[in-house]
Amino acid sequence: MGRRSDHSPDELRELLVLSGHALMGERGFAKFSAREAARRAGYSVGTIYNVFGGLDSYLIAINSRTFRQWGAWLEAALIDAPSDRAGRIEALVRAYFGFAQNNQNVWMAIYDHRIDRSIEIASEDDAAREGLTSIVDREVASTLGLNDNDARRLVRSLIATVHGHCALWLTGSYALLEEKDPAGQAVDRVLEILTHHLTPSES
Repeated sequence: MGRRSDHSPDELRELLVLSGHALMGERGFAKFSAREAARRAGYSVGTIYNVFGGLDSYLIAINSRTFRQWGAWLEAALIDAPSDRAGRIEALVRAYFGFAQNNQNVWMAIYDHRIDRSIEIASEDDAAREGLTSIVDREVASTLGLNDNDARRLVRSLIATVHGHCALWLTGSYALLEEKDPAGQAVDRVLEILTHHLTPSES
């Protein structure tokens, strides 16, 4: 039975996201149950629809929590990264792999969820996604001496490159290719691309 009087709307939203995120981490996207997530939070599944408007928005909010954790993971890795440009980029790529490895179910859920493009994504969920990519924007812009806007298009391609290596690795497909160091290969590809974009005096 729901306990709506126990929590404010914001508290209830956060409670449901925390419950859903924990369940997603345990079961993964394919075995995720909104009903079970609500039950663990002490509410009925109808509360999820009342708070989020639908399952899609609820899953987006759960994935947004993953994006925020992922961004914090990258920032933490950069604190201890070497000060040279190549060292910071390598730390960023390896942190991408590290987060995915340590949080496989919630990481895969980001990509397993096919977002209904007809729904409006909440501003805080947009911000969570932008927060992650802005870290990469910042580092690449610094490496190339560009402003953030000029770096954005290149960054999206670099992220796709790293993601491809990481996803193949986590699903076991990379092992079938008899490649033992997908993270190292991803680092090499990213540094090759960035070196290509440096001016002769910078490279």
